Amino acid sequence: MFKNQTPQQLSFFIAGISAAAIAVLLLLLKASGFLRVTWPEVLGLFALAFAVAFIANYYLVRYFIFRRIKLIYKIIHRQKLPAEFKAGNLDMTKNVLEDVEKEVGEWADQQNLELEELERLATYRRRFIGDVSHELKTPIFNIQGFIHTLLDGALYDPKVNLLYLQRAARNIERLQTIVEDLETINKLEAGQMILDLQEFDLHDLTDDVYADLEMRARERNIRLTYKDGASQNFRIRADKESIRQVLMNLVHNSIKYGTEGGLTKISFYDLETYVLVEVSDNGIGITPEHLNHVFDRFYRVDKHRSREAGGTGLGLSIVKHIVEAHKQTINVRSSVGQGSTFGFTLEKV
Repeated sequence: MFKNQTPQQLSFFIAGISAAAIAVLLLLLKASGFLRVTWPEVLGLFALAFAVAFIANYYLVRYFIFRRIKLIYKIIHRQKLPAEFKAGNLDMTKNVLEDVEKEVGEWADQQNLELEELERLATYRRRFIGDVSHELKTPIFNIQGFIHTLLDGALYDPKVNLLYLQRAARNIERLQTIVEDLETINKLEAGQMILDLQEFDLHDLTDDVYADLEMRARERNIRLTYKDGASQNFRIRADKESIRQVLMNLVHNSIKYGTEGGLTKISFYDLETYVLVEVSDNGIGITPEHLNHVFDRFYRVDKHRSREAGGTGLGLSIVKHIVEAHKQTINVRSSVGQGSTFGFTLEKV
């Protein structure tokens, strides 16, 4: 009965009950002869008791609720108190308790979300530090081994000195690549990389990418082709060098994980205001449990082949950040043993 009452209604009911109790007492005294009062006097005393009880309860309830709610707001709100609480003006006609209960519930939900987010970030940070340490440890260990071997006397051995210096140099280049990729991702995530938006022909850019990777594709006897009907030229608006990096990474991955003697194929699909770009291969494919993680930092589906090819495990993560920086999306679909297709959209001019 009193669950959804406003403080004013609550005061009214309490006053009514108090006045009714006094009236019953008067009637009992009148019936027993201890008190001689007329009916108008009984009604007058009832009205007076109701008025006094209402005023007393009104201010008592108001004071109690104000004190309690003010304390609750101080606990759950980081910002300043609402104006009505700060000035001490509590609207007794509103269901204040229900509003406070709702706010406390929302505050509790928000606290749970914040705790979950903090735990997620802490887990991500621990995993990221572990991944970085693991990636840096291998080339550092190799460089250390080559240099110490040279210092121990191999420097004067013409059969191994140049070989060890070349291997140390390759590992230094790998370290530099990892650091540069990490710096790129950090800038993209922090919003510090300013996109140089310009209009250019997507097909011409793809031709350039194919030309740059032609020798690498030839090493594995992989053909770089277009899907039938993809000869159309699309003018897009984007950061040309960033999109070049996206295409380079995707095509390079398709060569690295593609079947030797297979093919890499790029397709364009007209979506009115956007163009969908798809890079496909007929390689080893990606199992379902890996699909949701291919864009994670340092995540490798085939760790052995990635390390042999000198990959940092950051390429697809960079691709995802660049596409999202253009306010577009990227996705992947794959079948084991049949190949993978990476698709992303770009805004047309």
